Amino acid sequence: MKGIVVKKCLFLGLALVPAAMFAAEGAETDYDIVQRTVNFIIFAGILWYLLADKIKAFFSERSLSIQSELDKVQETLKASENKIADAEKQLEDAKKLAAEIVEGAKTDIDAVKQKVLDAIDNDIANLNKNFDEMTKVELSKAKREVVNEVLEELLKSENIKLTQEELANIVLKKVA
Repeated sequence: MKGIVVKKCLFLGLALVPAAMFAAEGAETDYDIVQRTVNFIIFAGILWYLLADKIKAFFSERSLSIQSELDKVQETLKASENKIADAEKQLEDAKKLAAEIVEGAKTDIDAVKQKVLDAIDNDIANLNKNFDEMTKVELSKAKREVVNEVLEELLKSENIKLTQEELANIVLKKVA
């Protein structure tokens, strides 16, 4: 550790020597580009020597942080892709379930239609049966009324004389 500190101080001293030499000249207004270039190269070398480890560590840390962020993004992307795949599977399952429900509903509708048609057919048969019975009853009533009217006319009429026994026989024939 002491050796590194000594080396750094030595390089710093060497960097300051050219600066001191230029300062000692003083009054000379002639600028020498070679000396300035050498001074810059020495300065840049010292800076590189002093800062190289820190710069390497900084860029290494930066690379690691970028890599970790990239890994996080990759994990998030993978999780998103998994969620999309799950959602697509659920969508397919929902479509299948909807198709099954529609088919079940169609079957139920057909069954209900058939039940309604059967009920209507039964009601029509019952109505026809009731109509036939009502027709018979009404026909019977009409016959009785006609018979009553004819009998009353006959009884009221003076031209036809019927005895009680003949009248009973006529009624019995009509009723039978």
